[in-house]
Amino acid sequence: MIKCGRPRKGEEQLSRDRLLDTAVTLFLEHGYGNLSLETIARDARVSMRTVYSQFGGKAGLFGAVIRRCSDQFVASLSEEQTQESSPEEVLISFARQFLFRVTRPDAMRMRAILIGESLRFPDLAAQYYEQGPQRTLDHLAQFFVRQQQASYFTSVDARVLADQFLSVLRSERFQKLQLGLEQTPDEAEIDAWARQNTMLFLNGSRR
Repeated sequence: MIKCGRPRKGEEQLSRDRLLDTAVTLFLEHGYGNLSLETIARDARVSMRTVYSQFGGKAGLFGAVIRRCSDQFVASLSEEQTQESSPEEVLISFARQFLFRVTRPDAMRMRAILIGESLRFPDLAAQYYEQGPQRTLDHLAQFFVRQQQASYFTSVDARVLADQFLSVLRSERFQKLQLGLEQTPDEAEIDAWARQNTMLFLNGSRR
């Protein structure tokens, strides 16, 4: 029997996930400027209409790829997730997940693609920043506001605290990784990196 009408919600999610998985693979293989939406749609087995209706175009699709990656660590900062943990535990958990995600080879490659093509494609840079760094900064700032209300952190602008925490986390080591001057850290190295840098930050920002 031929199915008609709109796909069920579960089918729509599977189609979306398949499209994002395919887009990641193709962006990493071809870069951004040399890759067409037609190729992505064909390989993902979806229509061009689906791509445009869900993402608005190639820049929006790239932004969705970045957002899905950031979903995996910003969720740990939600009010519901942090109620039963100390601020220190929350920040270490976030730091561990954040550093693990951004230091994977594919993430490093995606960032290199962005840096290389952002001047030619300003929409690409805007989508990346909005769905990645900006979104992460916003969630961190909201977390710091809640903790300031509980008198845990000093009364500095919460966005400054968020910005400084991310800067402490990345450190010079992140740049060396981006340049291929260090090996990808394993989970034990990530844990030590997250704990040491988080404690360094906390020693300068707690009340």
